[in-house]
Amino acid sequence: MRYIRLLIEYAGTNYHGWQSQKSGGTIQDVLYDSLFSITGEQGKVIGASRTDAGVHALGQVAVFETRSQLSPPVFMRALNAKLPPDIRILAADETDRDFHPRYRAIHKSYFYLISNTARRSAFLSSYMWTTGAALDLARMREAAAFVLGQHDFSSFRASGCGAKTTTRTVSFLEIARSEEISFMTAIFEGNFIRISIEANAFLRHMVRNIVGTLVEVGRGKLSPESFRDILSSCDRTAAGPTAPAQGLFLDKITY
Repeated sequence: MRYIRLLIEYAGTNYHGWQSQKSGGTIQDVLYDSLFSITGEQGKVIGASRTDAGVHALGQVAVFETRSQLSPPVFMRALNAKLPPDIRILAADETDRDFHPRYRAIHKSYFYLISNTARRSAFLSSYMWTTGAALDLARMREAAAFVLGQHDFSSFRASGCGAKTTTRTVSFLEIARSEEISFMTAIFEGNFIRISIEANAFLRHMVRNIVGTLVEVGRGKLSPESFRDILSSCDRTAAGPTAPAQGLFLDKITY
């Protein structure tokens, strides 16, 4: 048996997330169907991160087993010929049977995009959250500092999360502002905010719940000290709303 590792990019707008469902329509389901049409084998495609419906990925990692003798580059070309254009295989290589894309990961990095303006772009709306009212980044950065390090992140954990422990270690969190963003050779002017976060692992909706609560701080509805207290409380009901899925990107996974 051989084990093939894939580096995958996808726009999550048209899918019900990564994880396979009985109703279908997930990234994992589409990959499985494409692989079956190539090899005729029934097997699993195991991903590193179970991204939610509408969430995008620049560097998802997955592995599948096969008895096929096709080389990794041939698999990549064959899959890209079968897959819809909003799912692309960027690289493929052979790995060992002990490689598990989720459990072997050292760090996972995400970023979240916000358009902090009342004007909504027809082209960017599928890839960022338009918040309208001006956000105070100084207050948001002060609050974000409390996230760094090892904490119990129960306050930012969605219901239905199956993680055995709620303790995670956040090694990096940055909030940056930009006055323009490039898209398909066009330059869009505005007030854009990128929130980048890296951790050893994440709970379900953890990034989106942190972002949603930081936005409440930026709006002046919560103080940075209140954010610290919310984190310490381990109470999801104390935190802010879940940020919309379309602004979230799985950036990269480090092994």
